[in-house]
Amino acid sequence: MKEYSIVIPAYNEADKISSTLTQVVSFMRTFSQSYEVIVVDDGSRDTTADMVAEFQKNNPEVLVVRNPHKGKSYAVYTGITRAEGDLIYICDADLSTPITELKKLVVWAKDQDFDVVIGSREGKGAQRIGEPAYRHMIGRIFNMLVQVLALPGIKDSQCGFKLLKNNEAKHIFNNLIVYGPEAKITQKPFFGAFDVEVLYLARKYGYKIKEVPVIWRYVKTTRLNFIENSYKMARDVMKIRLNDIRGKYKVEA
Repeated sequence: MKEYSIVIPAYNEADKISSTLTQVVSFMRTFSQSYEVIVVDDGSRDTTADMVAEFQKNNPEVLVVRNPHKGKSYAVYTGITRAEGDLIYICDADLSTPITELKKLVVWAKDQDFDVVIGSREGKGAQRIGEPAYRHMIGRIFNMLVQVLALPGIKDSQCGFKLLKNNEAKHIFNNLIVYGPEAKITQKPFFGAFDVEVLYLARKYGYKIKEVPVIWRYVKTTRLNFIENSYKMARDVMKIRLNDIRGKYKVEA
């Protein structure tokens, strides 16, 4: 077993993936003696996967996994199943939250024994840099829906930077339904509300969750229809709640 697994889902990130890997590897070499970086390419149409493979030649701690295009949730699921680290850090390819913020999350997992530690853009100490007002407003409305239907008390379920213990992560991800292994190949980019299903199951299984304020910088993207994606996410939050009402999420005795 390694100490850390860094799981990075990536879709058409050729413009930034080399810089991201350089930052991640440079930091991890000073932070841990035993780690791996798993880049899961979500069927990119550019050279993302090839660039990671080239980077891997001189950095054996980096691994590229090539997926069909099934969306971010399936890419993260794939990375979790491959991860060997005691602690698994899910990290967006744009590093909108700097890799150095991992230090804040690790304290709660190692010293305070939390099972799931999530980066949060809300709360004292959090910083949102450069985010358009309309994006923030839509995000807060979505969070209100999430808190009412699924995750009361969690101020930011959607920040893409999360740290989980290995066994707990595999237990959670192996029981996903809305965003589980049966994901279908898609033609459009879609990040979805898989974070909600992950955290919903973490609570259902009795795992300890800690929300930690982090620094987050808005990175503009033109690949995603934000309004359409927000609607689909809201729909999926309803599915998650209905799945539980119908007893589809099993809890072992």
